[in-house]
Amino acid sequence: MATKKNRPQLRLLQGGRTDHSIGSLKVIVAPPTAPPFPVAAEVKEEDTWLVMSATQELSSAREHVIRVMTGALDADPLAPGQVVVKEGQPLRLMVVVHDFDREPTCRKEWVISGLKAVLRAAEARHLDSLALPLLGTRHGPLTPDDFLDQLERALTTHTPACLQRLWLIVPEEDESEIRRLLLRSGY
Repeated sequence: MATKKNRPQLRLLQGGRTDHSIGSLKVIVAPPTAPPFPVAAEVKEEDTWLVMSATQELSSAREHVIRVMTGALDADPLAPGQVVVKEGQPLRLMVVVHDFDREPTCRKEWVISGLKAVLRAAEARHLDSLALPLLGTRHGPLTPDDFLDQLERALTTHTPACLQRLWLIVPEEDESEIRRLLLRSGY
């Protein structure tokens, strides 16, 4: 029989997924390869012409080539900060935070207005869950810490009542750093 003196010292190791909260919203950090839960909508970082999400497949035109070309010539770019909703399962919220016709191509104010537009779209569609990448951090000027600050500000000024869970999509190699930033911020 092992005595108290002979027992190994046990300690709790933090592992697995950790929930964080911003108000009543549960925030879970996970890589794109390991979804923590099914989402109602996924946010995609986009540019004014929706080039970033364009498929690389060529398909046969259903319309006459002249109509396609006229449509392309008459098209107008989307405004930075705007959200375009694409139907499907899950819904895709294409948030415009890049403009390849400007320098720099991504700006902090576009990310801020895009975050607010995403929250308005979530509320309008009564979404209970979202998958959200750290906008403007990979191809833009924001650090993950900057993005998390902007997310907190956007959520504290207006969190949709229906939104219950938020999956922050982060590269696997950044997962522990993002969790550390959230813990440091008190989430």
